[in-house]
Amino acid sequence: MNTTDTVADMLTRIRNASRARHPKLEMPGSRLKAEIAKILKEEGYISSFKLAEESRKKTLRITLKYGPDGKPAISDVVRVSRPGRRVYASRTEIPRVLGGLGNAVLTTPRGLMTDKKARKAGVGGEVLLEIW
Repeated sequence: MNTTDTVADMLTRIRNASRARHPKLEMPGSRLKAEIAKILKEEGYISSFKLAEESRKKTLRITLKYGPDGKPAISDVVRVSRPGRRVYASRTEIPRVLGGLGNAVLTTPRGLMTDKKARKAGVGGEVLLEIW
């Protein structure tokens, strides 16, 4: 399968697996996807992730997180900046997701970071996704 927007593919896989209550999921891996997974883990949306390399092919394995009642930690995840329509935000225009309850992930000159960290660091960048 050849997808042009690999981040959107990743988010769709996570959204679908979460709604179907799957404990784990696998997808083709990359450094960008691993960085996104790292942020999702730090923010408490997923339990763990592992980037494995088997015969020159990278695979990203993600373990999803659920509450004690079986409710997924991820309510929804939305791709903001797409290949056809890039969305950039200056440090003063970084969006607040659900009034600060959710997170936005940005690519900044200092690497991938959440909206809160970008505001604190005083940097803007491309708004990749919003998650809550």
